[in-house]
Amino acid sequence: MDMAGLQGCFPIADLSSYTKGWTIRARVTAKGQIRTFQSKREGSEGGKVFSVDLLDCEGGEIRASLFNNAVDLFGEKLQVGKCFTFSRGTLKIANRQYSTLNHRYELTFDKDAVVDEVNDDASIDTMKLHICELRSVQTKTLPANVDLCGVVVSFKAPVSFTSKDGKELVKREIILADDSASSMEVTLWGDRAQKADKEFEGNPAMCIKGVIVKEWGNGRKGSLMEAGALLTSPTIPEAEKVRQWWSQGGSSQTLTALSDGAFVGGKAPVGKPASLADIRAAAEQALISEDVFSVVCRLAIVQTKKQGEEQPLYYMACMEPKEGTTLPCNRRVDASGFCAVCNRAGKVVPRFNLRCKFSDCEDSAWLTTFHEAAKGALCMEATELKDLEQGKGREAMETAIRHSYFQQPLKVTVRAKPDSYNGESRTNITCIDARPVPVAEHGRLMLKEIQEMLTRDSMMKGAGGA
Repeated sequence: MDMAGLQGCFPIADLSSYTKGWTIRARVTAKGQIRTFQSKREGSEGGKVFSVDLLDCEGGEIRASLFNNAVDLFGEKLQVGKCFTFSRGTLKIANRQYSTLNHRYELTFDKDAVVDEVNDDASIDTMKLHICELRSVQTKTLPANVDLCGVVVSFKAPVSFTSKDGKELVKREIILADDSASSMEVTLWGDRAQKADKEFEGNPAMCIKGVIVKEWGNGRKGSLMEAGALLTSPTIPEAEKVRQWWSQGGSSQTLTALSDGAFVGGKAPVGKPASLADIRAAAEQALISEDVFSVVCRLAIVQTKKQGEEQPLYYMACMEPKEGTTLPCNRRVDASGFCAVCNRAGKVVPRFNLRCKFSDCEDSAWLTTFHEAAKGALCMEATELKDLEQGKGREAMETAIRHSYFQQPLKVTVRAKPDSYNGESRTNITCIDARPVPVAEHGRLMLKEIQEMLTRDSMMKGAGGA
């Protein structure tokens, strides 16, 4: 340790506007991108700024923003994980909207700043997390800044789009759940959104530092801030706790979804285990009563054209409450937004109506896939698809759909029920639910099947020997 650098260093936790002549020694735990801005004062030029989060050996944390000349001097020098001494900055009251840190103040540095790199200090942690369980997020005053630790229940493919101010952005949504039996949608941006899908597969535990939670629809959703951090293989006790919860029954537990309309949530419908070959056999026989199957498979194709004609993938549905209930109507509206059932034009949203081909190791099958199941199969909202088609065209929309093909194993619930067409009996086969495979549950099922196969094999050999 560089003992000379410790002389005269001031604890971050004790910094205030009354502190003079201070020097702090800290590790950079997060770093934001350099941004430009326009000055509000007439005749003044704009400037540039970036922020870093600093942590010292006593656990004190503070946000520091470096402006203009300080950006030129230290923009490359300040790297996450390295230790530095800082002095000749000023303190101001922290803006809670942009920082998850608990310090009442934040630092600003300009051309007078003194920043020197020092030897690594093992007494300073690499990161400090203040984990908030998801159940507690439900009661927080919004907007709220939190650190989360949970299991990735499901995730979407990354989506590229252009913001209103012309910036090219990339985002990815994941559903995070923890042992409070709650789940919430969190949006990742930029490089974090573009991490390989394998980082999110298999229900891994993740820690996310710096999530801003806001009201969204009738629920709450989180967004990882630029200066936050995503830990994909955390070793902290909270991570081990949620891993154990998930493997010891959490994967089959009913979750309270904080995010309204999240693409996965709650408990999957229960169906008897089957293959797509079993589904095909059920479709070819006239059933007497309704049956429900559960199939592990992958999304292979979404029918976007039929006989050369483009197929609609969604319809506009009435969201006005049914008379005497709070449930939405969900009936199709006409081109003007008028609902014949409600006899009025009101709030409408797009809802999926897809024809999907699913494949497993034995067979494949085309299934009519309605809204909730389609969201799980595509890992995408109907609103996103509609916005893509209207903003970038049909080809961009179809490209986004193709990104979902064969991406992850799905637990698909299929309903088979008796029906008739032109006076003839037939079986109506529909996909009613689709979501990422719960690994622990699927593993136990396969082990059971293997044990049964071994038992049958042993009995046959015994019979042959007799």
